[in-house]
Amino acid sequence: MDKREVYDELKGMDAQLSLISDRFSHLYESLNELVEENSELAIENQHLRDRIDQIENKAADDSEEHLSNSRKNLEKLYNEGFHVCSQFYGKRREDDESCIFCTDVIYGRR
Repeated sequence: MDKREVYDELKGMDAQLSLISDRFSHLYESLNELVEENSELAIENQHLRDRIDQIENKAADDSEEHLSNSRKNLEKLYNEGFHVCSQFYGKRREDDESCIFCTDVIYGRR
């Protein structure tokens, strides 16, 4: 290799490095934006969950009926996503859909 070829090779590599550096900077900025947005959404999500819990707790406190321990256990299983009714007992509730049979078992007449 003569000096001219070495110089041209280095100049080409410099151009490639500049392009890669620009792409890296753009990706880094995009990543920072995504991390910031994700953090904001996580905070908003937590606030919404807290509000839902607050509303559910108020509704539970407002109800005149207090559940027995066995019904509380059934309610806990139901809230974890399982059926507690005789028709589907122990099966997972898909997408946490509500089941009128389960709610009747938990909150129905004693």
